[in-house]
Amino acid sequence: MNRFDYVRPASVAEAVAAAALPGSACLAGGTNLLDLMKGGVARPERIVDLTRLPGLSAVERLADGSTRIGALVRNADLAHDRAFAARYPAVAEALLSGASGQLRNAATAGGNLLQRTRCAYFYDPASACNKREPGTGCDARDGENRSHAVLGWSEHCIATHPSDFCVPLAALGTVVELEGPDGRREVPLADFHRLPGETPEHETERRPGEIVLALRLPAEATAFAGHARYLKLRERTSYAFAVVSVAALLRMDGGRIAEARLALGGVALKPWRAEEAEALLAGAEPGREAFGRAAEAALAQARPSGDNAHKIELARRLVLRALLLAAAGTPERVPALPGSPFAPVPGGTLHV
Repeated sequence: MNRFDYVRPASVAEAVAAAALPGSACLAGGTNLLDLMKGGVARPERIVDLTRLPGLSAVERLADGSTRIGALVRNADLAHDRAFAARYPAVAEALLSGASGQLRNAATAGGNLLQRTRCAYFYDPASACNKREPGTGCDARDGENRSHAVLGWSEHCIATHPSDFCVPLAALGTVVELEGPDGRREVPLADFHRLPGETPEHETERRPGEIVLALRLPAEATAFAGHARYLKLRERTSYAFAVVSVAALLRMDGGRIAEARLALGGVALKPWRAEEAEALLAGAEPGREAFGRAAEAALAQARPSGDNAHKIELARRLVLRALLLAAAGTPERVPALPGSPFAPVPGGTLHV
């Protein structure tokens, strides 16, 4: 690990000024950044500690019915906020399916958005990685790539985004609040993360010096609370990143689907909003036939990036399963194994 300066700003303005200096990296929970530093993947010259900034650690219900999540809210605190979980059960289930209890106690909402891919070649400084060192190539293309992207990838990068939390957030139309040298602005979460294209080193729409202030869920997102599920297929039941994940949310009206929201994780370098599938479901009668068509539409653009054609079929089946479970209604209790398609047994009473 290289030597670095440490700065603890007392205000957002001070944090922005420090973050704008070349070589700066922002620290919140540190659950990703510190690993990258210890492995020699990240070598910042300056650590800007955001953890003491005022006003960024609250979950607020705003006057217009929307919900604002401060960037420093801990994942565990958000998942176990009963009022929040009742309004956005798929988000709570996604949070509880990620990492371990210890990591959820440290990780933050803002940091979750900005975590880096878990591609093994990105984490290995001896491997070629265009994301880590632009222009060096992508060893994952001809390497061990069973877990890599099947949507939106390019010859320059086939990595996936690791977040569970961001998948239902993207489906629900969440907005990211940012502040930087040019002032405050907002970016829809669905547009916040970039696909790799020819510049995989540019991962988000965050500009130099900008910090994440908060995430804001719109008021209309609560309309999906009665029919919302998050499913995560992984190589082991706990403490593993998704091979494929799905957030399925339905707004029902008279036995038909008035509106659907569908997003996939583990398949691209960003949470993948399946808008074509959503359009097919609008006005449809819930059932295997309609959900099967939606699953086909959601993966219509998918293609293997290596030895991972199986992920496409897994994703189709998980979309179908998630939609069937969502149509049956949000369970009153969080499943004992949150996010698992193999866990029908109820667990805690978080949604009640």
